[in-house]
Amino acid sequence: MGYTESIMPQTLPDLRIYEHAHSIADLYRLAAQSYGDLPAQARRERGGEFVMRSYRALYDDACALGTALIGLGLQARQHVAIISDNRSEWLLCDAAILLCGAADVPRAADTTEQEISFIVAHSDAVILIAENAHVLRRVLAVRATLPKVKHIILMEGEPPAGTDVLKLSELMDRGRHLRSAGDRTVEERLAGIKGSDLFTIIYTSGTTGTPKGVMLTHDNMLSQARYLPFDVRPGDRILSILPVWHSYERVFEMVSISRGACTYYTSLRTIGDDLRKARPNWMASAPRLWEGLYNRILQNVSAAPAVRRALFRAAYHCSREYQSARFFLTGRRLDMHGRSIFESLGLAVTSLFKMLVYALPYRILDALVLKKFRDVVGGEFRGTVSGGGALPPHVDEFFNYIGVPVLEGYGMTETSPVLAVRTWRKLVIGTVGPLWPHTEVRIVDPSDGKTIYPSGLLGKGGRGIKGEIHAKGPQVMKGYYKNPEATEKVLKDGWMNTGDLGMVTFNDCLKILGRSKETIVLLSGENVEPVPIEAKLLESRFIEQCLVVGQDEKHLGALIVPAVEALKAQGFEVSDLAQAETDPRIAEVIAAEVRRLVSREQGFKPFEFVLGWRFVPKPFEVGEELTATFKPKRHVIAEKYAKQIDAMYEHSRTARKL
Repeated sequence: MGYTESIMPQTLPDLRIYEHAHSIADLYRLAAQSYGDLPAQARRERGGEFVMRSYRALYDDACALGTALIGLGLQARQHVAIISDNRSEWLLCDAAILLCGAADVPRAADTTEQEISFIVAHSDAVILIAENAHVLRRVLAVRATLPKVKHIILMEGEPPAGTDVLKLSELMDRGRHLRSAGDRTVEERLAGIKGSDLFTIIYTSGTTGTPKGVMLTHDNMLSQARYLPFDVRPGDRILSILPVWHSYERVFEMVSISRGACTYYTSLRTIGDDLRKARPNWMASAPRLWEGLYNRILQNVSAAPAVRRALFRAAYHCSREYQSARFFLTGRRLDMHGRSIFESLGLAVTSLFKMLVYALPYRILDALVLKKFRDVVGGEFRGTVSGGGALPPHVDEFFNYIGVPVLEGYGMTETSPVLAVRTWRKLVIGTVGPLWPHTEVRIVDPSDGKTIYPSGLLGKGGRGIKGEIHAKGPQVMKGYYKNPEATEKVLKDGWMNTGDLGMVTFNDCLKILGRSKETIVLLSGENVEPVPIEAKLLESRFIEQCLVVGQDEKHLGALIVPAVEALKAQGFEVSDLAQAETDPRIAEVIAAEVRRLVSREQGFKPFEFVLGWRFVPKPFEVGEELTATFKPKRHVIAEKYAKQIDAMYEHSRTARKL
C-alpha cells in the first residue's frame, strides 16, 4: 500500500487502547480495530521509496503466521528465537509469536556462532527464525548444539537445498489457508494470555560467554506504553534506527503501536535521505548519532565562507544566551546544590536582562540560520529520546539550544528499560529528567547500604548527594532466566539495584554520575564487561595491575601499574613506578602488550579494544583502591585518577567540542 495523506488524518482522537489491552498481543488486536488502514510500518525499497503496511494488514499477517506456527507445534509459553536486525518482518514475527501465547528471544544478525549456541540453547527455544542466508549459515553450523530447536525459519531468500529450513512467506501462505478454512486457534491463545506471562527474554551483552536472560512480562512492557509522559499521536512518523532486539528500541515500537503511529525503518547508511523523505516527528536515538550529526554540522560550517561562519557563531551565541536564560526562568537549569533565595534572585535578574537583550537578534538569526539546521532532521521533528549512554554535555546543549529537543532518558534492560526521562516541563540539561510515572527511586550509600534519598535528615531530603540508584516499579523485570543466584544479587523486595551512581537534583530530576557495577557503556551504546579484558591484560608479565575505563567515551582505556621486577629482568634500568613512567621504551613495551592481548586474534570485538592507557603512580592497595578481597573499587579509582583518565581522552573530547 503506497503512502497517501488520506490515511494520516490529523484529527483522529487519542483512543487510549493501551489502557484496555491485557497483553502486548492484545495491543496488536486493538490497534488493528482502532487504527485500521493507518500505516503501522514503512519499509524502504531499493529505490529509496517507502512501502506501507497498515495496522489491519499487520494484524492479519501476524494471525496467519501465528496460525502456521501453532501448526508446527508451538505451545503457549514456549520460546522462539529471532536472530535479525531491524526490518518490518521482525515486528511481524514478534506479533505472531506473542499471539500464540509464546515469548520471543531476540538477538542481532551479527550474533556469533558461540552466542547462538549458548543463548538459543539456554533459552529453551523450540523454533528459530533467521533473517537471511548469512545468519542461517551460522545457525546451521551449531545446530547440533540446539537439540530443542525443532524448526528453523528463514525470513529472506531461499532455504538451502537438502535442508528442512522453512520459508517465512510459505508459512504465511499456509496460515492464510488455515484461517480461510475457519482456524481460530490464534484467537483462543490470545484470550488465555496473562499480563504476568513472559513477553520476551533479552540476553544482556557480555564478553564472559554467559550473558544473562532478562525476563520481561507483558505487564512490564505495557507499563511503558501506558505511562508515556509525552505526546505521540495517531499518524505520527517514528524513525527506527537502533537495534530492535534492545529493549530501548523495542519500547519505541510498542509505543508506536499503542498510539497509532507509523515506524519507518532506516539505517546509518540511508538516514540522511530518510530524514528528508519520512519527515519524522520522533526517534529513539543513541548519543553517537547526535555527536556524529554535530560533527558534520561543524565541518560544514568550517568549510563555509567567512560570512556564513560568522553568522553561525553569532546565531548560536544568541541562541545559547537566550535559551539558557529561558531555561532558568522556567525552572529547567540544573541545580545540584540547592540555590539560596539570594542566588536565585540574582540569576533571575541576570536571566531577564539576557532575554531582553538577545530576544530580537535571536529571533532574526534563528529564522535566517538555525532553522536550516533543524531542517536536517526533517523539519517536523518534535523530539528524540536519547538513551544507551550519556550525551556529551556540549552536544546536549547544542541541539537543545538550537531548537532540536533531545529528551535524554535512563534505564536498563532489566527495567523494560525506562526509569527516568526528560519531559517538556522538566527538560533539564545535564540530567535524565524526572522519574517515569509510577516509578520509585532510592539513593543508597554503596559502602553501608543506608538510604540517602529519600531522607529527612540529609541535604533537604537527600537531594544533591551521590549514591547507588535502586528502582522499583511496574517495569522491573521478573528476573534472570534460570539464574536465581544472579536475580537475588540485584533484585530484593522489588527493588532493582541498577549498579549506577547518581543523585536526585534540587529540580527533582535524576542525574547519573557513573557506575558502581562493572559494566561500561560506551558512547556508541555498546555494553562492555571490563573484567575479562583486565584478566587478559594481566596475562602480560609486564603488567602488575590494571583497570579498564571508558564510561560514556568513544573507546576503552586502561590505568596500568607496570610490573617493575619483570621489567628489570628484561634489562630495563628501573627501580620504581615513577622511573617506569618516564621511560619511553617501557611505554612501547606496554603498548605492544595491550595491542597483542586485546585483539581480534584473542577473541575480542573492535569496540572492546583498549585504544588508550596511562600509568598510575602507585600500586592499588587494600583499604584504598581495593576491597578486602582484592576487588577494585572502580568509582574510587576513577575519582582518584581522574586527571590521568582526562588526559587519556583529551584528544577525542577536544575533537567533539565546538
